[in-house]
Amino acid sequence: MTFDISQRGKEYLQTARTLLRAAQTMTDRAIAAQLKALADDYERRAEKASQADAAKAAARASARVDASVEGAWGA
Repeated sequence: MTFDISQRGKEYLQTARTLLRAAQTMTDRAIAAQLKALADDYERRAEKASQADAAKAAARASARVDASVEGAWGA
């Protein structure tokens, strides 16, 4: 399934990129590995946040359509 990245997702991805850049400059491999793992986690969060935001937007759009239809039918 494809989806657009939400603003919240973009912020998570920006954090992930920042963590990866920091990990690349680390001389301590243990800390670099932890930063990379954290960056991976933020990438997963970005995907989940974008999916959740898309679902919320779809629900809002559906509710607007339902309200519009009910108004048109006088329900």
